[in-house]
Amino acid sequence: MISSFPPLFALFILWNLAAFLMVMLDKRRARRNEWRIRERTFFVCAAAFGASGILLGMHVFRHKTRHRLFTIGIPVLCLLNLIVGYFLVKLIA
Repeated sequence: MISSFPPLFALFILWNLAAFLMVMLDKRRARRNEWRIRERTFFVCAAAFGASGILLGMHVFRHKTRHRLFTIGIPVLCLLNLIVGYFLVKLIA
């Protein structure tokens, strides 16, 4: 069972990289007045273990940092991701 951790960890890293890039893309589109990524999409991605990437992207690109829903919701989801992840690892191990 312990050998399943590296692929799961790699998947977690890739998913958070995708979430980070999604924030970058939305920031770029906001500057160009183009169509944007829905807020719901950000939260679904964050709830599916992508909150760290979105949180990092928010700070690096200074995007969505004035929206109370994001400044509170994404860190809460990040914490929930950590808690659920901890219990999943305990369950698998």
